[in-house]
Amino acid sequence: MISVSDYLRDPCGSLSIPYWKALQITLPDNMKILHQREFSEELLRKYDDEVYFRLIHRLQNIQDITQANVYIITASSDKKDIEKIADIINRCYDDIKVDRKYLESLIKTPAYMPSLWIFAAEPNTGEKVGCAIGDYDPQCREMILEWVQVLPEYRRQGIGKFLVQQLLLRSPEEAKFSTVSGKVANLSNPEALYRSCGFEGQDYWHILTEKVQRK
Repeated sequence: MISVSDYLRDPCGSLSIPYWKALQITLPDNMKILHQREFSEELLRKYDDEVYFRLIHRLQNIQDITQANVYIITASSDKKDIEKIADIINRCYDDIKVDRKYLESLIKTPAYMPSLWIFAAEPNTGEKVGCAIGDYDPQCREMILEWVQVLPEYRRQGIGKFLVQQLLLRSPEEAKFSTVSGKVANLSNPEALYRSCGFEGQDYWHILTEKVQRK
């Protein structure tokens, strides 16, 4: 495991995940995680490959955009809000499902910050049409975007960008930078969204899992 000082010199190029998370996980024997600079096409003979981007924002010149069709609500940690976040996330994916137990586990982590759990709500009805979750690691002074989701029927209206900007504006004063990651092959193209909000970088990570050998 690298040191905090080494991580801070190049957060997105030194680890595929935030430092605080890297301290808590152990990779299974059938998995490798490699930066693009270490990746070789030869590995695809043995491994299945999922590519992720990891981007950084230096928390300078954050644009405070307005959004007439939604407003922001800070989520509480009660059962109703947790279940609504899970519902929004699950309605945004065909291949990912989360539940209340998973979200409650995030609340118990050392990076949990209540003000970084938010909803976008429709102003006329109050219906929650999007959500975003951020973490904050005080050791590295890093704010991390974990989930930013907008219901499919409300996309292409600037709500995702609004949620991202609101999380950036809510970063603690002592925060030095923010990071975000996601699948490169995601059809909704989240990388483009984050870059439009000021995130930058060219760090791509390969999650390699050994192929199942057919008998």
